Amino acid sequence: MNAPWKAGGPHGRDAFHAYVCDDHSLEVLRAAAQDMGWPAEKLYKGGLRNAVQSLSMSASPNVLFVDLSESADPLTDINSLAEVCEPGTVVIAAGQVNDVRLYRDLVASGLQDYLLKPLSLETLRDTLNSAQAVFLAPKADAGSDQPHMMVSVIGTRGGVGASTIATSLAYLSSSRGKRSTALLDLDVHFGTGALALDLEPGRGLTDAVENPSRIDGLFIERAMVRASDTLAILSAEAPISQPLLTDGSAYFQLEEELRSAFEWTFVDLPRNMLVQHPHLVHESNAVVVVTEFTLASARDTIRILSWLKTNAPQSQVIVAVNKAQPGVSEITRKDFEQSIERAIDVVLPYDCKVTTQAAKLGKTAAESGRTSKLGQALHELSNQLNLAEAGEIAGKGKSSGSLIGRLLDVKLPGKAKKKAGANTVLTDV
Repeated sequence: MNAPWKAGGPHGRDAFHAYVCDDHSLEVLRAAAQDMGWPAEKLYKGGLRNAVQSLSMSASPNVLFVDLSESADPLTDINSLAEVCEPGTVVIAAGQVNDVRLYRDLVASGLQDYLLKPLSLETLRDTLNSAQAVFLAPKADAGSDQPHMMVSVIGTRGGVGASTIATSLAYLSSSRGKRSTALLDLDVHFGTGALALDLEPGRGLTDAVENPSRIDGLFIERAMVRASDTLAILSAEAPISQPLLTDGSAYFQLEEELRSAFEWTFVDLPRNMLVQHPHLVHESNAVVVVTEFTLASARDTIRILSWLKTNAPQSQVIVAVNKAQPGVSEITRKDFEQSIERAIDVVLPYDCKVTTQAAKLGKTAAESGRTSKLGQALHELSNQLNLAEAGEIAGKGKSSGSLIGRLLDVKLPGKAKKKAGANTVLTDV
């Protein structure tokens, strides 16, 4: 419901409607509305149920205030309100339940704010001013020619740090580039995207998988969890006792809606989904393959690069080696490049101090260690994606020959092959 990252705004609507259950709240709202210059005749008795009935037959206002005092199940009732509320409406709720979990769930569902009754005029006035600021803030030009950029981040092995890199790239895109950015974490049971940003994931992603027919622009506005004004995330922590059965259509629909609502989308794509749902990379402009200097990663990097050449020929592929430690790697950089028959684009050094500090603070590694070598390498990777957007990165490396032969080359580095052109690397291994 409340989505300040979405371009455009409602036109020809009433500025404010309120639906409340008691006389005291009505009087406080009348005073606040008068201070805001809004007409008092748009204040109604009846609470959330009356709001759903009224809005099902009339246009939604810019700002909507609803009273949840008579609601036995506020989250379910808010979902019913979302069905009749038009996109772009900023919703503020009030109630008598003082529960931080309820507050987080309501905000995650798309509410601007949840106020505890009895209402305070000063608090209410501040909340209404914040809601009005959504419409007064400069909007992105809906007719802009800026193309959407979708980046899939795939780890060759579990634990190589693909999720850490995905969250850092999304953070850099939204903070440094000031672009409206979405992060879609498709590990529905064990995803860490929201956790890395110190956020509650909400139920948006699981709801989408269970009910793909509900996915539209309004659903995206309600389901996304905001990390900042320019960054939103769709993640989940689905119960591990409940498998989510899907043909992948819900994920593809989500990607399509995010393409319409944001300038950049980063998809944290578990590698098993390449097998189950190969269509998820069909619209990716760039794919970041996150790997490490091990024999197993070399094998799977070869396999994934070959798969991408067939299934995502339109994508710019960037190979990023993570957790690099000089002198302790299973494979040298030279042998690794010979085995995958292309140059590594970026090497990210192992930095336990930065990653540990980032986890403790609930920040991305790019934000926590911006001046470290790891932070600089993440900036370099982000720069390469900017070049990919502009179509300025050099062509992809070669790929052919026997898998066994390429792996044997790791053990026999003397049989050197011609490598792709050199790229910028911040740390030599």
